Amino acid sequence: QVQLVESGGGLGQAGGSLRLSCALSGRTASSYAMGWFRQAPGKEREFVAAISWSGGSSFYADFVKGRFSISRDNAKRTVYLQMNSLKPDDTAVYYCAASSGVIAAVRDRPRYWGQGTQVTVSS
Repeated sequence: QVQLVESGGGLGQAGGSLRLSCALSGRTASSYAMGWFRQAPGKEREFVAAISWSGGSSFYADFVKGRFSISRDNAKRTVYLQMNSLKPDDTAVYYCAASSGVIAAVRDRPRYWGQGTQVTVSS
């Protein structure tokens, strides 16, 4: 079993920055691609970004390209989402996800989820 715990959410200002963290624990013998999703009130959960186990590959949803950056530190078993140039539309609950296998698996078939962390961006 894998556990994911997000942290770093909170209140940000438009144009500002926040950094989210996701700590991975439990059964980590396998290699996991990691990703971030978000869900705004009244909307469906949507993909934000993903990163491969090695950290060598990543990709993003179009609406965050150039603003958000995903990274990971495998020694700390932690994945990060650096969010810059925040917009009020970025307000959502952000979820960390993990899947074994190729990087696309976490976008298409996330197996494990964190509990989510709230991000609120004021204008």
